[in-house]
Amino acid sequence: MNSSKPELLAPAGDFDKLIAAEAFGADAVYAGGPMFGLRAASRNFTEDELARACEYVHSRGKKLYLTLNATPRNGDIGEMERFISFAGQAGVDAFIIADIGVMRLAQKYAPHTAIHMSTQTGIVNYETAAALADMGAKRLVLARELSIDEIAQINDKLPPETETEVFVHGSMCVSYSGRCLLSNYMASRDSNRGECAQPCRWKYALVEEKRPGEYYPVYEDGGTYIFNSKDLCLIEHLDRLAEAGVSSFKIEGRVKTPFYVATVTGAYRRAIDDMAAGNPFDRALLEEVCKVSHRRYCTGFLFGDGGDGQEYSDSAYIRDYEISAEVYGSGDGCLTCRVKNPFAKGDKLELLSPEGVFALTIGEILTDDGRTEEKANRPEQTVRVPFGREVTAPAYLRRERPRRQGGTGE
Repeated sequence: MNSSKPELLAPAGDFDKLIAAEAFGADAVYAGGPMFGLRAASRNFTEDELARACEYVHSRGKKLYLTLNATPRNGDIGEMERFISFAGQAGVDAFIIADIGVMRLAQKYAPHTAIHMSTQTGIVNYETAAALADMGAKRLVLARELSIDEIAQINDKLPPETETEVFVHGSMCVSYSGRCLLSNYMASRDSNRGECAQPCRWKYALVEEKRPGEYYPVYEDGGTYIFNSKDLCLIEHLDRLAEAGVSSFKIEGRVKTPFYVATVTGAYRRAIDDMAAGNPFDRALLEEVCKVSHRRYCTGFLFGDGGDGQEYSDSAYIRDYEISAEVYGSGDGCLTCRVKNPFAKGDKLELLSPEGVFALTIGEILTDDGRTEEKANRPEQTVRVPFGREVTAPAYLRRERPRRQGGTGE
C-alpha cells in the first residue's frame, strides 16, 4: 500500500539509459540481464555490467530491479538457478517474475532479494493479489487491463506491507497482460521469451474462402492496423493512482533511446514532485512527453474499457522533435556536445537537462582544435557550444522538426 510519495521506476535497457534515468530523477530502474528477460531486442546487461550497475545505483541511493519474467522451459532451469544466485549476490534489489516456479527458485537461491510479480502474471483481482502476497511477493505489478476503481479495490484488500506497481507511460501490447502467441505462429519468435516480432502492427487484408489469392484491401490511410495500440500516457492522472494506493509508477521503454528515457523520466519526476507538494498539474509536462517519438496517447483502461486505445489510421510514430546533440560535459561557459543531427549558428534549440529545460540560440560552434564553424553536421562530431550556466550530464540539445506543408509532422 502507498503511504508516501510513489516511486518513479524507469527503464534501463543498457548503461547509457540507466545513467539517463538516474540523472533525470528515477528512484529505481528495471533492467534485463543476458537471459530470461522479455526484451531480447534491448542490448541489456552482461553479468559484469549488472554488478557494476547495482554499485552505480546504490551509490546514488537508488534501486535496481532485474527482469526474470520470461517463461522458462525444462532445459532452462539449471542455468536459471545459477543466474538467480549470481544476481542475488550482485545486489539486485528485486526480481521481476511472472512464473511461480521462478518465484520458488528465487526464494531458494536468492532468499534476501525481494520478489515483484510481473504484469505478465495477469493480476486482475484481489484474491490473486492476496495469494501471491501470501506466497512471498513484496510487490505486484498489476495488469494494464484494470480500471482505477479495480486498482483501489485490490489495494484495499492487501496487507499494508504489500506494494502495487502500475505502468503509467509507454507502449502497450494488444494481448491480455502482454501474453501473446501471435509472434510464435507468424514469425517463429516466442513473445513470452523476449523475442516478439510485433505482427499485431503489420498491415493486413481480407481474403474470401472461395477466392484464394484474391486479397481485398481495407483502406485506413494505406493499410489495416486492426491490432495497433496507441501509447499509454497517465501523467495527468498520477494523483488518482496515488489515491488508489499505487506505490510505484512505471515507465515502459527498455528498447527506447537514452533521450527518450531522459525526457519522459524528467517529466514524470516533476509531475510526482508537484503532486506531492500539492501543486496543480502543469500542462507543460504533457507537451514535454510529446517531444519524444510516440504513437498517439490514450489512458488505456484506467477510466473504462479501453475503447480509445486502438489506432486505426496508421502505425507511424509521431516525431515532432529530434535530438541535435548529446551533451556530455559542461564548464568554462560551454557545453561539450556529440552531434547527432545537423544544426547551425543562429538555430533555436532547447536544452534538456536534469536542471530543467532551457531555450538556447546557437551563437558559436567551436571545434576541438579551437576553430569556429557555421554548422555542426558530422554525426558523432565533438563541438562546444557557449551556454551561460553549467548543467549535469547527460543532457540533450533538441529541436522541433520542420513540418512538411500540409503534413502532420509524423
